[in-house]
Amino acid sequence: MRLRTLAAPAHLPALDKAFALKRPAIGLGQDQPPPRILLLYGSLRERSFSRLAVEEAARLLQYFGAQTRIFDPSDLPLPDQVAGDDHPAVHELREHALWSEGMVWCSPERHGQISGIMKTQIDHLPLQMRGMRPTQGRTLAVMQVSGGSQSFNAVNSLRLLGRWMRMFTIPNQSSVAMAYKEFDEHGRMRASSYYERIVDVMEELVRFTVLLRPHAAQLVDRYSERKEAGIPLGAAADHSAVAIAPQS
Repeated sequence: MRLRTLAAPAHLPALDKAFALKRPAIGLGQDQPPPRILLLYGSLRERSFSRLAVEEAARLLQYFGAQTRIFDPSDLPLPDQVAGDDHPAVHELREHALWSEGMVWCSPERHGQISGIMKTQIDHLPLQMRGMRPTQGRTLAVMQVSGGSQSFNAVNSLRLLGRWMRMFTIPNQSSVAMAYKEFDEHGRMRASSYYERIVDVMEELVRFTVLLRPHAAQLVDRYSERKEAGIPLGAAADHSAVAIAPQS
């Protein structure tokens, strides 16, 4: 399994739990079973700040009652490098995407854009696969880390990609400036306004995921796709696979 093990998942030293909701989506819909969130990061450095930010996000999501998976892209080939994308890492990434109800994408900003590793992961997620759609109808939170001053180039690009992948990108987002200052020697994020924004974003992601959960299939039900599939109105058809795959 190309999933990163999350160290100390319950240790949240920068979170003031006096102000943190354990179930931020309560009253919006059924938050059980736990929302399933896949997290992707965009750097292979040993001390990758996009990975460290994703790990902080995953800890928060678990605190808020979600189930998380962090995909490790270290052996993911380039798109079209392997004939038919027949590579174990590609297969696994797609299976995790099908498992998910929502995603978190976090990229470093490089030359004013997202990284190649980040784009490679997204490029390996097809709009349609075996009658299933790995991204359509899922919620998405976007984040970026920068080595210099704060900018929003990467998150803007991730929003565009999320729209292209037919995802529901939540309004809030996170951009961490001078990320090398925001993490301690153990790779944990220090208490700051940047950390608080990540808390806000993860709260919002859980809320939108729960809110949209019972309606995801209907929200992405399209005339053009019904016509292409030859499904007339009134025909008995199961559209659940169009958006969200059942939990395995």
